[in-house]
Amino acid sequence: MLLTAPGAAAIAVVRLVGPLTQSFVKNHFSRELVEGRCIHGILRADDQVLDDPVVVAFNGGADLNLHGSQWIVESVLRLARAAGFEIESASSLSSPRGQFAECKSIIETEVLSALPRARTELALRVLLAQIEAWKTLKARNSAGLVDPIEIERILSDRCLENLLSLPTVALIGAPNVGKSTIANQLFAQQRSITADLPGTTRDWVGEIADVDGLAVMLLDTPGIRETHDPLEQAAILRGGKEIGRADLVVIVLDASRPLEEGQRLLLDAYPHGLIVINKSDCPKAWDRSIVRGIPTVGTTGAGIDGLRKSIMAHFICLGIDPSLPRAWTDRQRKMLHSWDRSTNQV
Repeated sequence: MLLTAPGAAAIAVVRLVGPLTQSFVKNHFSRELVEGRCIHGILRADDQVLDDPVVVAFNGGADLNLHGSQWIVESVLRLARAAGFEIESASSLSSPRGQFAECKSIIETEVLSALPRARTELALRVLLAQIEAWKTLKARNSAGLVDPIEIERILSDRCLENLLSLPTVALIGAPNVGKSTIANQLFAQQRSITADLPGTTRDWVGEIADVDGLAVMLLDTPGIRETHDPLEQAAILRGGKEIGRADLVVIVLDASRPLEEGQRLLLDAYPHGLIVINKSDCPKAWDRSIVRGIPTVGTTGAGIDGLRKSIMAHFICLGIDPSLPRAWTDRQRKMLHSWDRSTNQV
């Protein structure tokens, strides 16, 4: 199984578990393993060198710490499959065959199985803190110190789920209001083409952005307007479908243009959207008291910090305490519900 996140990375870890491990290492790895020690060698498929990984053996298996290119990972997984291994996802770790050998509790297994989905430092810190947090929580529950209010807080806290789930954020607005410029600020680098011409973004651009520790799939959609360009029409239609599936819609308004120029329609269509008033350094074309939002200047980055904080707040991730216990699996929620019923009976 691949223990690390999919896609290109500096390091990728493939775990081998089962009776075939010893023969696989003997046939394909250049050095003999010593349990619990890091051994550097050459991994081959027949006469082809796949990588020079660091391999760590443990009771019943071995971890192959590979260079993280997708080609290397896919080649090693293919080699393992050809040798008789079954490729499992990290989500299958609750089965006896998939258990992490070093785990001493179910919560440790659940934490380690979720690691590939922790794409940011904040997500990692919150996730890794759960082992100790749940240990303390269980001890307090055994002593009768956990009340229904605390259980409800844990059940309603979706912060860690959001940190692990890659929620979708769609930037929408009329053409040339500065969506792509704001998207580039959130990406922290140039991803979307920006220009002073309407209709520059003719297709939606989706990529992962790190918003103060929350990884989101950020969609920069084409400007919504009537057009006779068939390519632009198709892009707007496709963008509309992506917007409908988004977890958060960010409506970008242009402070220098009247609201009636296609901007008010978006406010009516997405009443729960997060409103950004871009080009706030320009002469104002409408009364700001009519519509309130986050003032930004996309070209300079002014106000982007406020937008980041608002996105974090929407997903319950602003100013969080990583040490608090959180539930992110069905097993944990069922256990908490059973605790709640037991507490109420008492």
